[in-house]
Amino acid sequence: MSVRNLEALFQPRSVALIGASDRASSVGAVVLRNLKAGGFKGPIWPVNPNHARVGGEQAWPDAASLPGVPELAVICTPAASVPAIVAELGRRGTRAAIVMSAGLRQARQEGGTWESAMLDAARPHLMRIAGPNCLGILVPGIGLNASFAPGKALPGNIAFVTQSGALATAMLDWANGRGIGFSHFISLGDVADVDFGDVLDYLGSDPGTRAILMYMESVTSARKFMSAARAAARNKPVMVVKAGRAPDGARAAASHTGALAGSDLVFDAAVRRAGMLRVDTLEDLFGAAETLAHGQAWVGDRLAVLTNGGGAGVLAADALALGGGRLAELAPDTLAALDACLPPAWSHGNPVDIVGDAPVPRYQDALRILLAAPEVDGVLFMHAPTAIVPASDIAAACLPLVTRRKPVLSCRLGAPSVAAARAAFSAAGVPCFDTPERSVKAWLQLAAYARNQAALRELPGLGGQAGTPDTPRARQILQDAAAAGQRWLDAVQAQQVLQAYGIPALPVERARDANEAAAFAQRIGFPVALKVMSPDIIHKSDVGGVEIGLKSADEVLAAVSRMGQSLALKAPQAVLQGFAVQAMAARPGALELIAGIASDPVFGPVILFGEGGTSVELHARHAVALAPVNDALAKDLVSRAGMDTLLGGYRGSKPADTAAVRDVLRKLSRLACEQPLLAELDINPLLVDEHGVLALDARIGLRAPGAASLPPSISPYPAELETQLQLGGARLSLRPIRPEDGRRLAAFYARATPADMRLRFFMSRREVPRSELARYSQIDYDREMTFIALSPRAGAGPEMAGEVRAVCDPDNERAEFAIQVAAPWQGKGLGRLLLDRLLAYLRGRGTREVAGQCLRENAAMAALARSAGFEVSDDNSQDTFSMRLVLNPPPNAPPAPGATHGLTTPTTRSG
Repeated sequence: MSVRNLEALFQPRSVALIGASDRASSVGAVVLRNLKAGGFKGPIWPVNPNHARVGGEQAWPDAASLPGVPELAVICTPAASVPAIVAELGRRGTRAAIVMSAGLRQARQEGGTWESAMLDAARPHLMRIAGPNCLGILVPGIGLNASFAPGKALPGNIAFVTQSGALATAMLDWANGRGIGFSHFISLGDVADVDFGDVLDYLGSDPGTRAILMYMESVTSARKFMSAARAAARNKPVMVVKAGRAPDGARAAASHTGALAGSDLVFDAAVRRAGMLRVDTLEDLFGAAETLAHGQAWVGDRLAVLTNGGGAGVLAADALALGGGRLAELAPDTLAALDACLPPAWSHGNPVDIVGDAPVPRYQDALRILLAAPEVDGVLFMHAPTAIVPASDIAAACLPLVTRRKPVLSCRLGAPSVAAARAAFSAAGVPCFDTPERSVKAWLQLAAYARNQAALRELPGLGGQAGTPDTPRARQILQDAAAAGQRWLDAVQAQQVLQAYGIPALPVERARDANEAAAFAQRIGFPVALKVMSPDIIHKSDVGGVEIGLKSADEVLAAVSRMGQSLALKAPQAVLQGFAVQAMAARPGALELIAGIASDPVFGPVILFGEGGTSVELHARHAVALAPVNDALAKDLVSRAGMDTLLGGYRGSKPADTAAVRDVLRKLSRLACEQPLLAELDINPLLVDEHGVLALDARIGLRAPGAASLPPSISPYPAELETQLQLGGARLSLRPIRPEDGRRLAAFYARATPADMRLRFFMSRREVPRSELARYSQIDYDREMTFIALSPRAGAGPEMAGEVRAVCDPDNERAEFAIQVAAPWQGKGLGRLLLDRLLAYLRGRGTREVAGQCLRENAAMAALARSAGFEVSDDNSQDTFSMRLVLNPPPNAPPAPGATHGLTTPTTRSG
C-alpha cells in the first residue's frame, strides 16, 4: 500500500505530454487540447520527436531535452515505446505518469509483457503509474484535465474513481448535464500500479473530497484494499458500484459452503466490513452521495411517511416493504396527537395521509408530532402539488421544523410547480427526490450505510473468548493428509481437526469392512449411523452412502451390503476406503445449521453460516463474513442469515444456545486464518438446541498441490506477540489490543487524572467518545499496533495499566506513536517497557522512523524519549516538542524525515 508520490499524480505543478500531436482526433491531440483548455496554471510541455511545434507551441523531442523536470507525465505513445519513456522520465526525476496507451499486456520477444517492462523501469525511481489503457485524470480544482474525455469536469467535492474508460466518458457527460462537480475524476484502466487501495488512501485524507464514489470491476490486492477502505470510510462516505452481481459469476465448488459463498456475496461482505455502501446503479451512486453527504444523524430504521396523497404513500410503503425496511408503528399517544390536528378523513395510521387539501398548518402540525414521536426514527416528507397551497409556501413553513436529531427525506412529485420547493429543501440539506420509490431507496441506503458504519464503531464485550486451540495438532493432520495426496480429509481426520479447535463433534470410528463396522457399532452402542468413506465421494447421501438409526449388528451388516450395491450403480469408479461409524445424536427438536469455510480467490478465507440440511442450496437463509470474526461479527453473521427468530425460540420451542453458535463461528474463523492448507470446510448439519451445539458431519477440503494460499484480507489478531513481564514484583500481561478491549480502554481513560488526559489528547476532556474508543480498539494490524499492559485484579478481569500505540503511514516510512500509563503505575518503568516493545516491533516490520509530539510541560515524556534514543527538539512553537527516532536507515543514504500522510494519533504522557 502506498501514497508515495501520489501528490505528483493528483496535484502536479508541471505536466509533460509524451506523444503530443497535431493529427486530428488522435489521443495526443485531444489530450493536449484538454490540458490547455482546462485552466492548468503550470507549464505544459508537449513532447514529439518529429515536430518542433505542436498545437501552435514549442515542442521537445524527448523528456531529456525538457526545460524542467515534469512532476507529471502523460504518455500516449505505442505500447512498445512506453518502458523506455518511463525509464527516461524516471532518470529526469519525474515521479508520476498517466499511461493512456493500450496493448501493454502483449508479450515481448525478450520475455514478459510491455506492462511488466514498464513497471520494471518505474520501480527504481519510485514512479507511480496510473493505467495503462486509461482515460486519464481530471482535477478541476487546479484546472487539470489530463484526459481524452470529450469535455471537462465541473469543480466540486465528490471524487469519482472508475476502471472503465468508456463508462467514465458517459458518466462525465451525465454529471455535467446535472451540474454535478468533482474534486477528482480518475480513470484507473488496467491498474498496473495505482489501484483502488492507493486512491482510497489518498482521497480518504483529502480535505477537498467530501465523498468517494467508485465503479469497480475487480480488486487487485484485497488486504491493501480493505485497509485503505476501512481507513477512508471512517472519514467520509465511500460508495461503490461493482459489476458482476449475476449468479453466473459465482465460483463452482465441491462443498456446500464453497457453492454458497459466491464471489458477489463475498464482495458484499467486504463492503459491509469496511463501512462502505454498495449500490446497484451509477444513478444510485450519486443519489447516495447526495443523501449521505448531508450527515444527518441516524437513529434507527423505523420510517414515518407524511403525505398529502394516499396513493403516493402506499407506493412508498410498498417500496419500503419490498426493500426489507419497516414502517414505524405509531404509538397511541402519537395517533391521538394527530387526531387532534388532522381532519377525520386522515389515514389514522402510517403512512400519515393528511388529505390533498392540506393547508400549511396541517403540514406543520403533523411533521412536528412525527419528529417528536419516540417510535419514529425518520420521516419521509411527501408532497404532490395542488392548487390550494403553493409548494414553496409549505417548504418555507416546514423547513424550520427539521432538525438534525432525526433524518428527514423529501419527495416532491411533479416538476415545474415544485422546483422552488425542491431547491429550498436541497439547499437546507434535506435530500429531495422526485418519486416515492427513489425516496425509499435513499432511506434504505441510509439504513445500510448506518449498519456498516456501526460495525466500525462496535465495542464487543469482554467475555466469551473462543479458547486456545491445539493448532499444531490440526496442522499435522492436514500436512499428513496432503502428503498422502488426499484432496479431502476422511471422516476421522475431519473430526480430529474439529476437536483440535474445540468444536463439539460426534466421535467417529473408521471401519475397514462390514464385520469391523458391526463390532464398532456394538462397542459404541445402538442406534448408530453408517457412512461410506471414499476420497471420490463428497456428498455421500447422493449415492446412498449414508444410513442412520441402525439398531443392531445385523442392520449394520445389511446396510454395508446395500451401500456396496448402490455404489456399484451410482459411483462405480469410487475407491472405497471403509466406513465411518458414529453414535446417533439424541437431540430431538434441535435445529440443523450449516457453518463452514470457503476460500475466495480475491478476499481469502470467508465464513459461511445459515440453515443447514440436505436442501441447504435451495434457500437463501445463509450469509458470509470475511475472516477473522469476533463475537460481535459472529452475532451479525447469525442475524444476516435470518436465523435470529428460529434460534430465539419458535412456536413454543426453547431458545437455542446462540452463544455456542457464535463460539463455533469464531473457532472456524481462527481455523481459517491459521491453517493455509485448508481450502473448504462444511459442518452440515451443525445441531443446536438449548444444550449447545454438536457437529454431526464435517467435510474438509485441502488446497490443491501448488495452489497459492491467500491470507485473510483483514489482518487477524497477532497472538504470537503476547507475552508476560515482571515489574516491581507484579506480573503483567503485555499483548496487542483487541476489539473486545473497547470497554476496558474506556475504563482506563475514565480512571486517568484530568492532567494525564490533557497530556494524552493535548486538550482537556472528560471522556473519550464511543466512536473514538472503537477506533482505538479496532485497529488495523497491517498499519497500526497498540500494545496494552494488563494488571490482574482480585475477583474481576484484568485492567489496563498502560498502552503504547503507533500508526504507520501506508508506505511504512514513518510511524507516529502515543503512550499513556495509569497513575498507579507511573514512575515504575512501565512506560519504558512499553516503548521498548513498540520500537522492537516497528524495527522488525521495517518501519523507517518513529516520531511524535509532546506538550512542553510533559517533562516525563521528553525524558523517556531521550532515554530511548529519540532526538527531542524545539517544535518552533510555544507548546510542543518534536520527537524522532530513525529505526531502519535506508541503505547508502543519510536518514531524512519522511512525509506523514493522514495520521491523526496524538502523542501522550509516559510513565
